[in-house]
Amino acid sequence: MFETIRKYFRGDKIIWMVILLLSLISLLAVYSSTGTLAYRYQQGDTTYYILKHGFYLFLGLTIVFIIHQIPYKYFSRISQLFIYLAVPLLLVTLLMGTSVNEASRWLTLPGIGLTFQTSDFAKLALMMYLARILSQKQHQIKEYSSAFLPIIIPVVLICLLILPADFSTAILLFGTSMILMFVGRVSVKYLVALNGIAAVLLGVFIVVALSTNREGRIGTWKNRIESYVSGESEENYQAEQSKIAIATGGVIGKGPGKSTQRNFLPHPYSDFIYAIILEEYGLLGGLFVMLLYLYLLFRAGMIVRKSNRTFPAFLAMGLTMLLVFQAMTNMAVAVNLLPVTGQTLPLVSMGGTSVMFTCIALGMILSTSWGINEQENTDNE
Repeated sequence: MFETIRKYFRGDKIIWMVILLLSLISLLAVYSSTGTLAYRYQQGDTTYYILKHGFYLFLGLTIVFIIHQIPYKYFSRISQLFIYLAVPLLLVTLLMGTSVNEASRWLTLPGIGLTFQTSDFAKLALMMYLARILSQKQHQIKEYSSAFLPIIIPVVLICLLILPADFSTAILLFGTSMILMFVGRVSVKYLVALNGIAAVLLGVFIVVALSTNREGRIGTWKNRIESYVSGESEENYQAEQSKIAIATGGVIGKGPGKSTQRNFLPHPYSDFIYAIILEEYGLLGGLFVMLLYLYLLFRAGMIVRKSNRTFPAFLAMGLTMLLVFQAMTNMAVAVNLLPVTGQTLPLVSMGGTSVMFTCIALGMILSTSWGINEQENTDNE
């Protein structure tokens, strides 16, 4: 049996364990947090959402299994197609995408009615493309025109296209790209200059946002910033309910399915699912979930350390940082360290296409792990 598992489930076994544990936690947390939703929209059928989410998780794990069987060298070639697809998809979404909460983030596929966030695809495409171009430019990585410009142009373009509808994702993606470029030995003076310009533009943007009375996304960002700073606005309702959930959870929590704040928190199954985990499983449960993500980042570091090729190292590190930073952002919002951002907890929050794209990324990370182990074994023979 164990030989069969080793044969078909390749790559880092610890990463596989982290994926399975997060999936199990997701099932428990989603089932507990969708009760009110079931009574509101499904006539009290509390199994509807857990079965739906369970199906997406099963499909996601199947995707992980399929993707991790593909040699990582093919991801380098696919990245060129993905990056050229990402730009028009983001443009179409920005101009005529499906709008939810005054944000045009979703694109509805004609004929089947399936919606997905094009920013999820763009994040994946950008990390793949950055890994490719950083590995190709290593011999001239310190040069401006032949290395820095070809690397930074897609980063700035993708982030600017995401920014109007999803400010937090744009900032998260830009920051992750900067760290990956630093790891990839891009000239520090260029990165410092770029971040200085970005900081000034961001400061101007925030000042304009705070001084305007416009509606739409700018109004939403303004309300979120003001409510976070003052802590007294009605817009801070979510954060207040989240703090109540955390405080009543204590060290060991109330127990599975015993959350009360799920009835008051907006989106307890997605944006604020970490607050439900803290309420039901306490500080210990919350720390355990956090450590799973941090351990995923540690294992990615192990993959990089063992790699003697740049592309798989950059790919594994870039994708892992993106997932872990998103998880940390979600947790920081839940404990009121950051304003509300709308970032979900990867592989834990309820979702359809977001789970799929997360699983694609995890499959790629496992593929690089398997490929690097195979190369290491070949070198030792």
